[in-house]
Amino acid sequence: MAAVATVVLSLALLLLPHTTSAHNITHILAKYPQFSTFNHYLTETHLAAEINSRETITVCAVDNAGMAELLSKHLSIYTIKNVISLHVLLDYFGAKKLHQITNGTALAATMFQATGSAPGSTGFVNITDLKGGKVGFGPAENHGTLPATFVKSVEEIPYNISVIQISTMLPSASAEAPTPEPSQMNLTSLMSAHGCRVFAETLLKSPAEKTFDENADGGLTVFCPGDDAMKNFMPKFKNLTADGKQSLLEYHGVPVYQSMASLKSNNGVMNTLATDGAKKYDFVVQNDGDVVTLKTKIVTAKITGTLIDEQPIAIFTINKVLMPKELFKASAAADTPAPAPAPDADSPEPSKKKKKHKAPAAADTPADSPADGPSDDFADSTADDNSAFSYSAGPVVAGVLSMWFFFLLL
Repeated sequence: MAAVATVVLSLALLLLPHTTSAHNITHILAKYPQFSTFNHYLTETHLAAEINSRETITVCAVDNAGMAELLSKHLSIYTIKNVISLHVLLDYFGAKKLHQITNGTALAATMFQATGSAPGSTGFVNITDLKGGKVGFGPAENHGTLPATFVKSVEEIPYNISVIQISTMLPSASAEAPTPEPSQMNLTSLMSAHGCRVFAETLLKSPAEKTFDENADGGLTVFCPGDDAMKNFMPKFKNLTADGKQSLLEYHGVPVYQSMASLKSNNGVMNTLATDGAKKYDFVVQNDGDVVTLKTKIVTAKITGTLIDEQPIAIFTINKVLMPKELFKASAAADTPAPAPAPDADSPEPSKKKKKHKAPAAADTPADSPADGPSDDFADSTADDNSAFSYSAGPVVAGVLSMWFFFLLL
């Protein structure tokens, strides 16, 4: 009987939840002083967080001498980010795979290509298995020229992350081209050119544009609804008061820089440019793997793309217009603004001081008529906002106990 009990308990332990730690590129490279400069700039450019957020990746590290050559060009930090991102391959290439490339050559997409900043296919790297056991690397734009070679494998976690050393930085005119600072960019022009024209034009006609511009230097994240979503929403938007329209637009901005990696690793409530004391104007960020959603008490929107993600500015496209409970009723049939709820003594202040307008007053309905509440399961869905992992052990425990009592009756 004791042996049977031991087996049952062992099975129970196997059923208990467990987690595996994700890779950390800066921790890996910290063990190798010859890559200290490369490692420093992975952190400085925020590429480290992007690398850590990906499940399959290869980092082509260059030693301090190679980085010194790059730094001697006196490039801006934003251009340096483009150059280093060309050395981050979006596939796994361990030492064994490098010497077994199908047909001897392969084109690998890089993080530079994924940002959308690379013209055409200049964000791809040519990897070729050369004679004599050597492997060459070169930007695709160099038309077959392979200026760098594989030196050694630094560390490998099979099919997750491979860190290899190459002999020199990959020269790329496209990656080294002058890159304007994000805060110097015309935000509405950038949005217009990438599928958010309706939102951008609406913003240009509103005082909200000034609020966005004034927050750009200190940190700004914009969630921009796509054109189809914004067009479908315009009838509701036109029914809002002038202050309501401004608050709705500012509701799509956050007064801090939030990278995609940060959004994927952090769940919870997020204040916006429209947040003003009792008028919360907040929403909940939730993620499931690579899918990030923004959940108000009215609607849930999904992030569908990245226009720019470089400190201090990030702009992401979303598939729906964010509708705050301060302006709309929870009922999908309610096309008119709802009044703001009564002030809450526990309402949080904005997480960062920002330039903002006074939030609109309640709509033309009685002041004591609150907006319809959220769906019944909304509160439950936010209970674990600050946890990236949840597990229900109830069924497991019940099953183990049932097995235990079964064997006791034998």
